[in-house]
Amino acid sequence: MLVAAAVCPCPPLLVPEVAAGAAPELDAARTACLDALGVLAASRPDLLVVVGPAEQESRGVHPAGATGSFGGFGVDLEVRLGAGPSPGRAAGETPVAPARPLPTSLAVGAWLLDRARWADAPVEGLGVGEPLDGDRCARAGRELAAGAERVALLVMGDGSACRTLKAPGYLDERAMDFDARATRALGSADLAALRGLDESLAYELKVAGRAPWQVLAGAAEGAGLGGQLLYEDAPYGVGYTVAAWS
Repeated sequence: MLVAAAVCPCPPLLVPEVAAGAAPELDAARTACLDALGVLAASRPDLLVVVGPAEQESRGVHPAGATGSFGGFGVDLEVRLGAGPSPGRAAGETPVAPARPLPTSLAVGAWLLDRARWADAPVEGLGVGEPLDGDRCARAGRELAAGAERVALLVMGDGSACRTLKAPGYLDERAMDFDARATRALGSADLAALRGLDESLAYELKVAGRAPWQVLAGAAEGAGLGGQLLYEDAPYGVGYTVAAWS
């Protein structure tokens, strides 16, 4: 059963080594993310699953101990997802999932967990693709919530990338309204609003978080969690939201 969730953005710039001289611009977002992770720790989960967007080659389950790198961003930095075997697997067993490199979103999540010195529960990852429709996202979420008696989710994902002229997707007048609706839903744990996010519009606005957020909505069914908005901004023309559910 889902007992808590943290929603965080997943830009590589969240990692100070990647951001370099621009690192201070996201200090408030980093602080909010760590506060959200504190809510997860306080929930005393048996299992933490990091969920984030992924390209086709890195979709699916990533076991505890999987590694990711920020080498593609010019930084010699490697991160590890958790430290040991996942629940239900004895030490020394071959993991069910192959040890593929983590997608960038899960690598950022692993970096956050390392920064928070996470040691409160075993960690696994799930990379989900933009094409995954809402019903399948919800089904995946329900399966995650059934994975242990007390499950927590760290949900990585960005809003639209079209908030300004210099944004990665250029300016789209629809972006502000989409992000506002998504942020309200994430900040208030509104499952119906998350399930109702327009998949086609999200794709057009280059929203990286739509599928992970809808996985969260499925996982939270029947859990009765409340939400708290911790951060919302678009410093690079991309919508970033941090929220905690408990």
